Amino acid sequence: MASVSVSHMILFIASIVIAASVAGVFTDSISQVSQAIDDRGLSVSENVRTDIEVISDSGSAAVYDETTENITIYVKNTGSRELRDESEAIDVLVDGRYETDVTVTLLDGADGWGPGDVVRLEISPNDGGGLSSGDHRVKVIINEDEEVFRFRI
Repeated sequence: MASVSVSHMILFIASIVIAASVAGVFTDSISQVSQAIDDRGLSVSENVRTDIEVISDSGSAAVYDETTENITIYVKNTGSRELRDESEAIDVLVDGRYETDVTVTLLDGADGWGPGDVVRLEISPNDGGGLSSGDHRVKVIINEDEEVFRFRI
């Protein structure tokens, strides 16, 4: 009889140890999933609060300067949060080509690119040959918010 009690006690202790190990693994996994959901929620929140609008007049001759071969557009922050006013934070494509020579200038003496503020983007197309006459498009991307500006030379 004593041998049966000892074997039952050994099995009981082993099952408790296994249950504790499984509970520890589940707790750690659930914690990691919870953290990933929190991180993704913050990222989505930033994207939802980001909104821009190109406010340049597509019919204006001031959009493209044929002597300097620069494109100048004005972009307004219509979202609810301040955006980075640095060229590294703004992706610009001209006729489908990624542009790296982009100058960002805050207008009206603003301290940062807050909601309602406007920046001027001066884009020097990378190909160096200027733009040919016809239809062109500039795509501005900030925090996954995209705006397309179409103009004609």
